[in-house]
Amino acid sequence: MYQSVASATPRGGIPTDSGEYVVRLDQVPCWSDSEQRSALAYDNEDPSYPDWYFSDPLTSSSGAENGSSSNGIVSRFPVDHEINSKIYLWRGDPWNLEVDAVVNSTNESLDEAHSSPGLHAAAGPGLAEECATLGGCRTGMAKVTNAYDLPTRRVIHTVGPKYAVKYHTAAENALSHCYRSCLELLIENGLQSIAMGCIYTEAKNYPREPAAHVAIRTVRRFLEKQKDKITAVVFCISTSSDTEIYKRLLPLYFPRDKHEEEVAVLKLPADVGDENGETILDERKIRIKPLPALTSTAPNHPMDEADLPVSNVGLTMRRNSSYLESYLDPAFMSIIKDPDQRRKEQWEKAAQAQSSFNCAKLLGFGDIGGPPLSAAEEFSLHSRYLAKANSLNLSEIAEMKIVYRGGVDSEGRPVMVVVGAHFLLRCLDLERFVLYVIKEFEPIIQKPYTIVYFHSAASLQLQPDLGWMRRLQQILGRKHQRNIHAIYVLHPTFGLKAAILALQLLVDAVVWKKVVYVDRLLQLFRYVPREQLTIPDFVFQHDLEVNGG
Repeated sequence: MYQSVASATPRGGIPTDSGEYVVRLDQVPCWSDSEQRSALAYDNEDPSYPDWYFSDPLTSSSGAENGSSSNGIVSRFPVDHEINSKIYLWRGDPWNLEVDAVVNSTNESLDEAHSSPGLHAAAGPGLAEECATLGGCRTGMAKVTNAYDLPTRRVIHTVGPKYAVKYHTAAENALSHCYRSCLELLIENGLQSIAMGCIYTEAKNYPREPAAHVAIRTVRRFLEKQKDKITAVVFCISTSSDTEIYKRLLPLYFPRDKHEEEVAVLKLPADVGDENGETILDERKIRIKPLPALTSTAPNHPMDEADLPVSNVGLTMRRNSSYLESYLDPAFMSIIKDPDQRRKEQWEKAAQAQSSFNCAKLLGFGDIGGPPLSAAEEFSLHSRYLAKANSLNLSEIAEMKIVYRGGVDSEGRPVMVVVGAHFLLRCLDLERFVLYVIKEFEPIIQKPYTIVYFHSAASLQLQPDLGWMRRLQQILGRKHQRNIHAIYVLHPTFGLKAAILALQLLVDAVVWKKVVYVDRLLQLFRYVPREQLTIPDFVFQHDLEVNGG
């Protein structure tokens, strides 16, 4: 899919001072090319996967996998071949491209040490000297400099936001403003093509997949308004994880045919921002009450303007609300429900639920009440936990060997192993354990997978309640629910079967009906080969005691 820099034709046949060859724009794969489409579908993936499979964390329906259509829903990002012809995907450093401008992700001081790796070395010392004269740059903003030894004409410097769970929406909008500011500077300087790397760094803890959603949708919205002034936008990626993310998300915002557009309708997040790609909160919208109802004394038919004195026309129009209503859009003047009132109702329901009789809590099942989360809420929750998990050292949880990766089952699906007896609730930080589970499960829940649970001797330990299990399932999200193939439970007890029955009835019948009870190890090996599992010794001993030789 991606041409290596060294194999590209050098500009003028001579490599640059940094030893890298310059890559012309016509050597970069265009998103609308048919060759690009087939390459994107199978590069670094199993060729058996169809090219319409775009795994997305915010999937609101599994209809795409079943071949269903969008049921007449209007696409928020319809097919636009003119826009698609301006989009390029490049695996490599953006400053090796012969375009009008490249984007440098840096910090507020425009320091060389915090800039995109390799950019200053390729550009020469003049770039750092000019950056020092700019007086810094604020988060979400951008500034432009000369390119010096680079094959591009200008370098646009922008400062990405630091990510914090508490300020998730603010970080999204700041990142969106970074991309939009770079594109605005491109046009202001009379330039037409730009190469944009990923404007986030590991140090700022921004989750990669949510950041890619923001980047792609912001560029799409900007091109919808300014496509006549821009000829090319090159998304430059440097890691295999970013490659996989952009391959899955680009078809959602830049569909190349009607079939991709139908799939994107089902796969797009619930919240794709406003006309600029920014997230809008209902609480921050201006709310205007509708006009008061007309009184019975108001005339039904106002006098003709031609019959009124000129000095009285404005006064009469102000008094006559029925006349004004003909000029005002009722949809603009009203809102479905005041967000403040809605928030108050939610608080009242929560307080009522806490004070009311809770049968589940009385039986020891925990708090399993509360409304279900929407797809967007689940994705936001999952993203926050994943970002926090990636920023912490959870080695003490890993050493407990409660959850660890196995091999593959008999049909080639990855296996995650859970050991119930290692779950020591008295000495375990449940919040850190949840973070570890999210981090370990994330690589495998993108596609179908299997769970093997060893319940051997686990009945001797305290286990978490159903409320905690429901919360963990919400954090894992709908990808986990959709892609889990089976949960094989070895050595189940009567108490465990009762708990799983309660999960089926009270939490989620879809996931927990995938449980398969296995009484013997030999029976388990029919589903998962022995060599694919790392089994603790006490599990063999338990199987010997329960089932005999």
